[in-house]
Amino acid sequence: MSDALVIIPTYNEIENIEAIIRAVISLNDHFNILIVDDNSPDGTAKKVEELQKLFPERLYILNRKKKTGLGTAYIAGFKWALDSNYQYIFEMDADFSHNPNDLIRLYEACAEDGADMSIGSRYIKGVNVVNWPMSRVLLSYSASKYVQFITGMNIYDTTAGFVCYRRKVLEAINLDTIKFVGYAFQIEMKFKAYLKGFKIVEVPVIFTDRTKGKSKMSGGIISEAVFGVLNMKIKSLFNKEV
Repeated sequence: MSDALVIIPTYNEIENIEAIIRAVISLNDHFNILIVDDNSPDGTAKKVEELQKLFPERLYILNRKKKTGLGTAYIAGFKWALDSNYQYIFEMDADFSHNPNDLIRLYEACAEDGADMSIGSRYIKGVNVVNWPMSRVLLSYSASKYVQFITGMNIYDTTAGFVCYRRKVLEAINLDTIKFVGYAFQIEMKFKAYLKGFKIVEVPVIFTDRTKGKSKMSGGIISEAVFGVLNMKIKSLFNKEV
């Protein structure tokens, strides 16, 4: 049995889902996949179920009744992974913005080099983003710098969604207390791991914007990150649950 599980949340990813599954499974026997689908009306879940016949014991699906946010999808996936005794648990997008080949480097950073959490970082060595308009690059980079300044974390890509956790990190974090549901979820998970003293490393990757399907980014997601981070930091100063 593989000791690593790649969690991929999906909503209307029919254009990408088969290709991303085949790409991850083709790497080696290290990685199994859990698709967490939020009742996609485009047939994403049905395609995954068809592919399960080709990849028994490697591909799993968790069907949710509705779309309730990226954070809640990952929390459901984390709990499934812990119950299934995986040792290394990954976050990854379905749209190829995260290169599947980099899973190996994130895995090695934890399994071989001793990190508790490895982050596929767009900003550890300059700005490594392809196909984004400059306005979005500046927004993302500025957001990471803002979070770094407010929280004190020595992490360049605080909003990254390409991550490997050792299971002990997820076991130490009370997943039921995670408050953010959008992209700020990524910040909250890193901050909680940081507060608990886990070894966090950044692995440089090149982020390539999706070429198929639609982005799920919205103004509400951005405001959650900007205003929520300050509140999260203030609570941590008073030793309250963040």
